[in-house]
Amino acid sequence: MTAILVIEDDDGLREGLCSVVLSLGFAPLPAAGLADARATMRDQIVDCVLLDIRLRDGDGLDFLRELRQGPHADLPVIMTTAYGDSERTIRAMRDGAFDYLTKPFDLPKLRAVVERAVKNRGLSRALPEPHPGQEAAASDAAPGGLVGTSMAMLGIWKLIGRAAASRAPVLITGETGTGKELVARAIHDYSAVGAQPFVAVNVAALPPSLIESELFGHEKGAFTGAIARRSGRFELAGGGTLFLDEIGDLDPSLQTKLLRVLQSGSFERVGGSESLTNSARIVTATNKPVRPRRADGTAAEPAGTLREDLYYRLAVIEIEVPPLRARRSDIPLLVARALEGTPARAVSEEAMARLLGYGWPGNVRELFHSVQRAAALSGGEIIDVDDLGDVLRTTPALAGAEVYDGLPLREALAQLERRLIEGALRRAAGNRSEAARQLGISRPQLYAKLDEYGLGGRDRDDGVKS
Repeated sequence: MTAILVIEDDDGLREGLCSVVLSLGFAPLPAAGLADARATMRDQIVDCVLLDIRLRDGDGLDFLRELRQGPHADLPVIMTTAYGDSERTIRAMRDGAFDYLTKPFDLPKLRAVVERAVKNRGLSRALPEPHPGQEAAASDAAPGGLVGTSMAMLGIWKLIGRAAASRAPVLITGETGTGKELVARAIHDYSAVGAQPFVAVNVAALPPSLIESELFGHEKGAFTGAIARRSGRFELAGGGTLFLDEIGDLDPSLQTKLLRVLQSGSFERVGGSESLTNSARIVTATNKPVRPRRADGTAAEPAGTLREDLYYRLAVIEIEVPPLRARRSDIPLLVARALEGTPARAVSEEAMARLLGYGWPGNVRELFHSVQRAAALSGGEIIDVDDLGDVLRTTPALAGAEVYDGLPLREALAQLERRLIEGALRRAAGNRSEAARQLGISRPQLYAKLDEYGLGGRDRDDGVKS
């Protein structure tokens, strides 16, 4: 019978997960921690693992890496956690987690993921063993600039982690200002070549006559003004990552040459005959519709700007970055990031209601500009409505609770509860007893919620900084 190891230190949650596993027709193997899990795996055959990240006797991510380096390297591991942040999600997926689920669980999704993992386990047993030494060390760099705890962003963290574990070309799509280059940099930083160069080229910012030389380099005398040999971006990227932004603006003749590089892995400098090998991983981005038409000639969206064969070469992995209006619950976190390094420390509730209500056609880039402009003009530590631009001042206010309209009930309640706790802690200047009083709950209840949402630390009254 298929056996699933359930590693969870909360007794009630562990029993609930085991009941779900049993309802699917699988045998649950409960473990209250890593020590129990290691003992179980020594004595029994395990087909899948449900692994909590934070355990009393260790870190679930460390155990995941331990499994990946031993005889259980192909065992599907589903990470479970109450802390849906980018760092853990990306690292879990990069290090080989089958999936990453946040608490409270959506039971249909949990069942579907477990069944898919078990099926994947059966298929993987038919595959040959990986060649020793294929795995490369991955960078521990943080995804600088990327912010978000919404479900939309959790999906992006997962894709970044999976893409970082691969060398396949990645196409990043999304509206202007959503942070496509930040996604590209995170993929690079978390990959095995994170210490190698990350070279970015904005295709739309270069005249068509210079793009070929910029990408591939040129030999001395190749054209008027070419007074010396010059290395192109492919060479400069070396074994790192070459990021081609606004790829939808690439001239059709250069699309052909880029396709040749992707197919053959080689290129020549302009005016040269020496064949050079491309070692760089190619990541591209666009805010234009580049998906090709269907085979019958119809299109679900406007006709693409990339030739079909190039699109399929570039979009082996495709990541669509959501617009800010699709993840409004991330706006307070983004505002806090935008305030870093400015004279202002916070935004008033009325000003935040305007920021939440605005549609943000320029996405995160526009939000950062607006907040930093307000911080520079406010003259104080708190940004109020009067400090905002004209458009924002006249935007209908959106109550914080309305941000969660349309989300699954469990997710909406969890996100709103976390926001309320964070607000109480700010008003109480970190005093947990006062925050609990404001929230109308006991101090032990508050501590349990702080642990559940990863809000850290003990009370400042205990001598430990929050």
